[in-house]
Amino acid sequence: MSINPADSQIFGTLYGTDEIRALFSDQAHLQFMLDVEAALARAESKLGLVPAPAADAIGRAARVENLRLDYIAESTRRVGYPVVALVKELGRIAGDEAARYVHLGATTQDILDTALVLQLRRAFAIVRRDLVALARVLADRAARFRDTPIAGRTHLQHAVPTTFGLKCAGWASPLVTHVERLDQATPRILVVQLGGAAGTLAALGANGPAVVEALARELALGVPDLPCHAQRDPFAETAALLGLICGSLSKFALDVSLMMQTEVGEVSEPHDDGRGGSSTMPQKRNPIASEYILAATRAVHALVQVMLGSMTADHERATGPLQSESLALPQCVALTAGALIHARSIAEGMTVDTERMRRNLDLTGGLIMAEAVATALVAPLGRAAAEAAVARACDRSIAEGVPLAAILRIEPELRPHLTDAEIDRLTNPSLYLGSAGAFVDQLVARVAALR
Repeated sequence: MSINPADSQIFGTLYGTDEIRALFSDQAHLQFMLDVEAALARAESKLGLVPAPAADAIGRAARVENLRLDYIAESTRRVGYPVVALVKELGRIAGDEAARYVHLGATTQDILDTALVLQLRRAFAIVRRDLVALARVLADRAARFRDTPIAGRTHLQHAVPTTFGLKCAGWASPLVTHVERLDQATPRILVVQLGGAAGTLAALGANGPAVVEALARELALGVPDLPCHAQRDPFAETAALLGLICGSLSKFALDVSLMMQTEVGEVSEPHDDGRGGSSTMPQKRNPIASEYILAATRAVHALVQVMLGSMTADHERATGPLQSESLALPQCVALTAGALIHARSIAEGMTVDTERMRRNLDLTGGLIMAEAVATALVAPLGRAAAEAAVARACDRSIAEGVPLAAILRIEPELRPHLTDAEIDRLTNPSLYLGSAGAFVDQLVARVAALR
């Protein structure tokens, strides 16, 4: 059993992905820290602060398989961080001559933060890839069902007709925006951290800024205005962005869950033998992927609060927030990645029942077209009178169980203003779709432009 189900052999595939688990594994985390230490030695060597042979030796030694993981684990329990032991191990492996130059001018948080940034760079690429893939699948669905009418629902009640294509476009549109947000946030978040003991880099004398820039070049990261040990907004922004992504995925999942209801039956998640089944009810096909998207979203949104709280950091090095970030941010990434995979599986394999959509449109006997009728009567009656008259017609339709079109043909205050042909047109949902098709086309073009 695992405390965190995302790491569980049993539950892991429901809450994350192997790709993200590997990215945030102990071995990967240590390797990213070693990558930072090796890059720091190379950067300082190019500035004449570290002999080239020492930098080469540090680079050769900086492989996670060279480390004694049990020693690092034991030291971390005592010290509170793995960096002290990692630096000692790196020096031991590199040799006595090189050891004196390991970690020159840096402090623990420099290594931890920059390693985390390297992990996030990889994570951003994964999340972006999956966002684009999901947006493309939904855009394809939008184009395919561009003109397929479906009941639009507000407050869970029939409103006016829309199209299933526009509904798919609505699911896809925020994903494109999230890709844009991710691209815009990347240069703010993916920056090197090097500040030394208290953010002054005093140990490097006048060379501090040059070392920061050289390290950034080595790692292909940006250069911040100043070291930001206690300014945690880049990592809080990361969590907030993941929270936004999950929010959009949860809207998709909730809509699918509602449309899967037995009484609605317009869309179903892809079904494999046994998937979404029940231990006691053989007929059940539950919206299982949607449920895990919704669960992941609730967790990420709660963890965003933890990351925002970490911004309240005391003085030049915070007491507690850094430790809470490690509890929250990797989970945010893992849960978001898992939710994206679930969403893509739904989008790719969903069953769409267009006949059921049409039957549901007709459930109210044409009442869903009341707005169209009232709008057509504005010219002869005025808006207030038209809406009141159509409301009375709707009440009569409901009370008598008669289609709205039939009431319109016999209602004395309405019949003089409507021909039979006009009534047929005004009560046909397929003819009251507004600009739905144009909106779908705009979204499809926007997704096609993604790279």
